[in-house]
Amino acid sequence: MTLTDDHLAGESTYNHMLADVCDELEAKGIAEISDGALCVFLDEFTGREDKPVPLIVRKSDGGYGYATTDLATVRHRVDDLKADRVLYVVGAPQALHFKMVWATAREAGWLPDRVETTHVQIGNVLGADGKILRTRSGAPVRLVSLLDEAVDRATAVVAENRPDLSAEERAAIAGKVGIGAVKYADLSVSHDTEYTFDFDRMLALTGNTGPYLQYAQARIRSIFRKGGLDPERARGAITVAEGAERDLALKLLAFGGVVAQVGDLLQPHRLCAYLFDLGQALTAFYEHCPVLSAQTEEQRESRLALVAVALRVLVQGLDLLGLEAPEHM
Repeated sequence: MTLTDDHLAGESTYNHMLADVCDELEAKGIAEISDGALCVFLDEFTGREDKPVPLIVRKSDGGYGYATTDLATVRHRVDDLKADRVLYVVGAPQALHFKMVWATAREAGWLPDRVETTHVQIGNVLGADGKILRTRSGAPVRLVSLLDEAVDRATAVVAENRPDLSAEERAAIAGKVGIGAVKYADLSVSHDTEYTFDFDRMLALTGNTGPYLQYAQARIRSIFRKGGLDPERARGAITVAEGAERDLALKLLAFGGVVAQVGDLLQPHRLCAYLFDLGQALTAFYEHCPVLSAQTEEQRESRLALVAVALRVLVQGLDLLGLEAPEHM
């Protein structure tokens, strides 16, 4: 089945399942009462002096924790969603927790061997001081605050660079660029690597950034607008003669393999690196290969077809990363 937004389920969704999770674990002899709490002790998880490390599925006061909810989600994803591969995109410090949850679920028969579970470990986001990003008061930064500020900053940049556009158009572009910049910055580094949160770098139109790639595809659209042409109709034969044409064509041919690799390795930063290289190949192509002013009609049609493919790849690549591709920049 294909997952959609209808399958999104917050933690409270599983509240009605938690008591049953505990009862079943206890009935199967997997969980036991220890110091008033219901715990699972598995032989492979020990701490200091080889003492067993408990997975607490019900607290001594009768409350439930993440372990209980995570076990309930395993049952839901396997039984209801028919999942065969489940990815947990969570901070690296939770590695032991998930290993214990999965081991418990397998012991209970809720997680069959045919279902693969993977912890995609996320590194820390740092501030300019090299410490975990926080507000001036020391509180954790809310994502919505970062996105709002990114859009505000992008709005100022777009207003300065494109005063010819209407306020509505500038606002639409700023939303796509600002939010896209934050997403891309997070995805462009290996997921288990720390990185420094820097708005100036994220919103730059140069370098390996979201705005750079959004601009790259917008520039192709502008070529077609200038020529009064539709990129969807530019599907003629492509003839590769110049070195820059060849380099661009070879880079485009690699797209499918990169996407497959990203899916296999769970490393979206590889797609980011590919798209950045594609953007650079496009820049070199423009320097050596005029498109609308090509020497012959045949050469013009070939180059239009080539950049039309580049446009489709850029748009699809950005979409896979969760970024929108604005018509103007």
